[in-house]
Amino acid sequence: MKELDVKKTISLLNTIMEFELAGVVRYTHYSLMVTGPNRIPIVDFFKAQASESLIHAQQVGEILTGLEGHPSLRIAPMEESYKHAVRDILEESLNHERKALEMYKDLLHTVEDASVYLEEFARTQIGTEEMHNIEIKKMLRDFS
Repeated sequence: MKELDVKKTISLLNTIMEFELAGVVRYTHYSLMVTGPNRIPIVDFFKAQASESLIHAQQVGEILTGLEGHPSLRIAPMEESYKHAVRDILEESLNHERKALEMYKDLLHTVEDASVYLEEFARTQIGTEEMHNIEIKKMLRDFS
């Protein structure tokens, strides 16, 4: 096994934590902006995404502090598009989920062959983010 690059791992975990916390804000905002006849199930979906982002941020923070890192108090930058049609919100969500997937893949690459636990954590998160990507793509299919 190779030695874990703790400094790089902590940096990545902080970036991921900031991104997941931004997801809480993003998905909460989306849940408030949805209108129309299909509002309730879409709002429930976004509320669930916000809750899951908070759980992910907390999990990452626990690992980060376990490595003797200091969790950031920041959230990742977010832009407001002022486009609140369901399709626009779903497309923004898909972009967010793709970025999350990339970050967890970076984490996997960094910890691979250095920590079984961190590898498994990263793989689990990658699987979760891949499922989010699939779900959102399926939701986007009904739009023409």
